[in-house]
Amino acid sequence: MVQRRSGQIVKALSGFYYVLTADGRLIECRARGIFRKEKITPLVGDEVEFSMERGKGMLESIAKRKNSFVRPAVSNVDVLVIFCSGANPVTDPFLIDRVAAIAGDRNVPVLLCVNKTDLDDASELIRIYRAAGFAVYPTSAQTGEGVEELRQAISGKTVVLTGNSGVGKSSVLNCLDANFAIKTGEVSEKLGRGRHTTRHVELYRLADGTEIIDTPGFSSFDTEQMELILKENLQYAFSDFAPYLGKCRYHDCAHLKEPECAVLQALRDGRIEKTRYNSYVRLYESAKEIKLWEKK
Repeated sequence: MVQRRSGQIVKALSGFYYVLTADGRLIECRARGIFRKEKITPLVGDEVEFSMERGKGMLESIAKRKNSFVRPAVSNVDVLVIFCSGANPVTDPFLIDRVAAIAGDRNVPVLLCVNKTDLDDASELIRIYRAAGFAVYPTSAQTGEGVEELRQAISGKTVVLTGNSGVGKSSVLNCLDANFAIKTGEVSEKLGRGRHTTRHVELYRLADGTEIIDTPGFSSFDTEQMELILKENLQYAFSDFAPYLGKCRYHDCAHLKEPECAVLQALRDGRIEKTRYNSYVRLYESAKEIKLWEKK
């Protein structure tokens, strides 16, 4: 007899989707072929219906998503937490800006967790992003600094943790709840990057109802493979540009070298950080290659 049930995908691994039901059961499911035919990929965070027959689960439908991301492959996100560090591996601001822009394009709030402050206080990184209007939380998984403040900021929300490899996402998650005991890895001194200790996307639930989705760390190469934002929309994905939009001489200003550009004037006045503007230009140059029909 076929049974229909509902739940949330909390892990995706090698074509299997692990669905957590309201009564706490974890059911391993496959997706029906119709999903592939319609080019729909089930994501961690999805609310789904599945059928059970002879002890095997099969995904039948996915509830409407409030948002979704390709990389990391997640859905229904309240807050995206970008991990970075001023210690080995030192985070390139472009990595932060690329991910923050994708979140901004989906109207998903971003928090910045600057980890490993026991090794480097990352004062310049903190200054840049606080000046750009981000909520920034300096933390140390070794000393516990800032962990409680981060916990309060994400309490009760569905949160995605992302960042370059080796910055300590799993270590901080272990601090948030020691019951996880997630495996952590060392950073290669030679290459300045971490080993990928998180190898799949997985959702964890804290005692206070917070849902945390941990994702594999990425490298600069991985970031280049992330989705692009249409060039017309990119300016809106940089929240620190917002006070100056609509104030340029030309209504279709690209904020590159146009005369009487309010964004460029803010950059010259020091009201927009240079690294942030440089990231915008780099993303704009890539976005110019994307056509509207390719995004549909």
